[in-house]
Amino acid sequence: MNKEIFLCSICNINSGTCNEDCKFCSQSVRYKADIQRYKQKDIDIILKEAVTARDNGALGFCLVTADKGLNDKTLDFVCSIAKVLTLQVPQLRLIACNGTATLEQLLVLKEAGIKAYNHNLETSREFYPRICTTHPWDERYETCLNVNKAGLVLISGGIFGLGETDADRVSMLESLNSLNPSSVPINFYHHNEALELEPNSLDIEEAFSLIKLTRDTIPKADRIMIAGGRELMFGDRQNEIFKYGANSIVIGNYLTTSGRVMSKDLDMLQSLNLKVAKTVT
Repeated sequence: MNKEIFLCSICNINSGTCNEDCKFCSQSVRYKADIQRYKQKDIDIILKEAVTARDNGALGFCLVTADKGLNDKTLDFVCSIAKVLTLQVPQLRLIACNGTATLEQLLVLKEAGIKAYNHNLETSREFYPRICTTHPWDERYETCLNVNKAGLVLISGGIFGLGETDADRVSMLESLNSLNPSSVPINFYHHNEALELEPNSLDIEEAFSLIKLTRDTIPKADRIMIAGGRELMFGDRQNEIFKYGANSIVIGNYLTTSGRVMSKDLDMLQSLNLKVAKTVT
């Protein structure tokens, strides 16, 4: 495990336009969640967010779209952004997170400057039909296989607190381990009143143990990243996540929820004498 802390920032380049029925996701048009909805974020805004991320120590910058998967229009949009950011902010490793993708589409992204692709399994194969009925879990797994075939860095993780069992958690982590991801983003379900799922019932000690379980089950991963739900789940004990195996965090805002001010995360790391990663391993 890399002892330096890898920082990543995410950019929602289109928001709230997805037709899928994932019960944990406020970006689905089915649930009418009170979020910002737009088809394409202006490139100048994206560039500004990328510069802010770089200036606050982020090495990863993830371009996220709210759809089931890539189509020609979305692929062109992501590629156009990647080319601009590669020229303007070359210090960042560009990550795409655009849903299911074919090998051919992933190779196009790679050619445009994308270095890594994030596609989460979300939960176990067994539990997945309980949280999504519009596409199968197997499509998610196949996309991850395609990422590896394309020679992109695979980023894949999931969400805890959806109502899954302990067995589901182990099953998901074992599936992730079989994919050999470089980075494993772990999210803790952040409830929205518009969604059908019950609020996250995990307590903080369970959450810490799940970070350790992730590290123990996927020992070859370069990074265990604590992503969505970190502030809500851990509160003023966020500084403890690193002793359970985490070595990466998302800084700044998430897709539809606010994170904390980036400088507070930098202050936290400094207080723990943890160094921010300056290069990607």
